[in-house]
Amino acid sequence: MGYCEDIREMIGNSPLIVVRPSVAIINNKGEILLNRYSGATRGIPGRILQLNESVEESIKRNVQDDLGLTINSLQLFGVYSGLELYMKPEDGEDEYHIVAIGYLCTDYKGEVTPDENQEIEAEFFKLEQLPEETAPFIKNKLVELKGQLEKI
Repeated sequence: MGYCEDIREMIGNSPLIVVRPSVAIINNKGEILLNRYSGATRGIPGRILQLNESVEESIKRNVQDDLGLTINSLQLFGVYSGLELYMKPEDGEDEYHIVAIGYLCTDYKGEVTPDENQEIEAEFFKLEQLPEETAPFIKNKLVELKGQLEKI
């Protein structure tokens, strides 16, 4: 079990603040890599930060494990929190307040090879043609940052 799961065991369904490093990976055509787990909405790669790990290490490990890409360099583009990132499922499941740390990456190696054991889908999309099932928060941030991303 990971750090958050250990804490969850102690506090039950009470709200838990988690840090979620994420990365917008842009290919040489200016397209963004979106992924999703089976049945979920699309978003940018990232997972919850684990104990004794830097946010950069977390991103690099997760992208390598989940998508088979090696991240060479990262550029911070924003830290996000607030009501948009407070997750309170209606069915009584675990509550989370996410602090999202967003990075940008245009310098990576490898081909996208999603981890089949985790049922991950991943593909590149044009910023002007994001799929309907993209998470609303991610879609809004990508629209806001479109100008910055196009300068790359």
